[in-house]
Amino acid sequence: MRPPVDTIAAPPFPRDLPWVNVAPLRMDKQRGRPVLIEFFDFCRVQSLRTLPYVQAWHERYAEAGLRVVTVHCPGFAPGRDEAAARDAIERLGMKHPVCLDLEFELWRLYDNEGWPARYLFDGASILTHFHYGEGAYAETELAIQEQLGVDGELLAPLRPEDDPGARIVVPTADVEGAYQGPYEAGGAWAVLSGGGTARVNGREISVEHPGVYALAEHEGHTEGVLEVGHDDSVTWHATCFTPGVG
Repeated sequence: MRPPVDTIAAPPFPRDLPWVNVAPLRMDKQRGRPVLIEFFDFCRVQSLRTLPYVQAWHERYAEAGLRVVTVHCPGFAPGRDEAAARDAIERLGMKHPVCLDLEFELWRLYDNEGWPARYLFDGASILTHFHYGEGAYAETELAIQEQLGVDGELLAPLRPEDDPGARIVVPTADVEGAYQGPYEAGGAWAVLSGGGTARVNGREISVEHPGVYALAEHEGHTEGVLEVGHDDSVTWHATCFTPGVG
């Protein structure tokens, strides 16, 4: 969406934050190019669902001048471990610059409200576009093209619910810890850590690293039931639900 005013300047990157894939960046050194900032958590399925678009924008527009920066802020305990965050970034194939904001310093400077969240700044480091949550991918890409002065075919929606005209049904709310029982959603997910096995509806899930694991994925908004369990060596941090098309 368009910001209410056109005078919001990009906050600086705190000096001591660790970076991945690049030497520490300074926001004041990005003048002359648009910068896309994406707040992210590798343990949140909503961030992972947005990530392919962010990666594609980096691949499409970096040579034209766009700087893409992902800011990892941990919403669950496993994400607070720097080594685990670095491993996840490598596992997810993230090639663009990533800032590890483990103490939420940059988050507070932005007065950010959740995951994922994206902010597009112009060449003068003034905010021109922002969006909270999933969606608005075409709107963001059009804003990027406008800032770069380029045209081109937009990325096709990766999922039916990503289509701007899709009728999305609100899913069951996320639950702390393991959840058993009925739900309504396009998909159900678990945030797991440790090493061992989790079980859902008779299927075993091998937990090999901290992160998000799929419990159920549907073609659209679906009513279902979860029956879950896990080894004592596995920590089940949360059960999350994603929307589907109704």
